[in-house]
Amino acid sequence: MKKLGLIFKEASGNRIKGTLKKSDAVFIVKYSGVSSPDLSFLRQALKGSQASLFVVKNSVARRALKDSGLELLIKMIEGPCGLVFMNGEPIAAAQAVCNFIKEHGELKLEGGFLKDKVLEKKDIEAMSKLPSKEVLRAQVVMTLNSPISGLVITLNQLLAKFIYCIDQIKNKKTNS
Repeated sequence: MKKLGLIFKEASGNRIKGTLKKSDAVFIVKYSGVSSPDLSFLRQALKGSQASLFVVKNSVARRALKDSGLELLIKMIEGPCGLVFMNGEPIAAAQAVCNFIKEHGELKLEGGFLKDKVLEKKDIEAMSKLPSKEVLRAQVVMTLNSPISGLVITLNQLLAKFIYCIDQIKNKKTNS
């Protein structure tokens, strides 16, 4: 019969492996010095961006990362670490983590991966400064719409000038 601690470690490892398979991206954060209510606040902020924070023992995280083929992330697992798993847009989760770091300096971002690419801390910080997908789509639509709008305005001005010219000719003939 297995010990309870071993069963818990296996369940945690299996949960990490399963979540890694489903996740689009994972960030590794060090939460040393962050209070439990602050971690709950971070979890709530991440929930809005379809992300979740999972705190686990380092040995379990290392084993799960190794079994999932992410050996490059193992070196980032030192001290009290948490894994931020993302199912949706990683930009929103990066913004939530970076905003939390600005407010609570104790949390430290180590790195992560995004679609089989290892990310450094600076990559995640740069990602947090990008606009969301909705904003980018709106910018593309406005860019595509801009030449059409310019053409409509130009044609409208030409038509207005033509009407103004005809009106002036009409006024000149009625005054003569």
